Amino acid sequence: MDRRQKKTRDAIFKAFSSLVEHKRYENITVQDIIDEANIGRSTFYSHFETKDMLVKSLCGDIFEHIFEGEICSYHDDAKSIETRLAHLLWHLHEHKSEVFGMLKSQNSDVFIRYLREYLLRLFKLHLAEFHADVPQDFFLNHLVGSFCELIKWWVANDMTEKPEVVAKYFMAVTETH
Repeated sequence: MDRRQKKTRDAIFKAFSSLVEHKRYENITVQDIIDEANIGRSTFYSHFETKDMLVKSLCGDIFEHIFEGEICSYHDDAKSIETRLAHLLWHLHEHKSEVFGMLKSQNSDVFIRYLREYLLRLFKLHLAEFHADVPQDFFLNHLVGSFCELIKWWVANDMTEKPEVVAKYFMAVTETH
């Protein structure tokens, strides 16, 4: 992606983030986004097919690198599930305005749907770190759903707890013996 395209894409993300802070997701139109970003309709559609695809792309920007190579290289246990969950939570915290707007919206299911895809991939990679004598698909669904609810709880409490603490909470309640 060249600099001009990146600049336009960033303007669209910034416009969307600004709108979602003050307006419900379901009430934001593509016209609102292009007006806020000061771009043309064809420019928006050259980057995103729909508003939902914008959210999917935003989620990709927040989460995708967690699955690439080394994360948290400063940490000895960089590949553990707890460390990756904390890393993911830090990214949510960094994108607080978008996350607050999306999760406090009545239509948070769009964001959660894309988040669930990433969480499913993450938990599948680390399933061996958990010990549960239940069907794998059931347990994966339980982990993903529980972590989504944990994120909603964290957002509802204004993300006051540090991401590492929240990841520890999750690991504490999902420990199985």
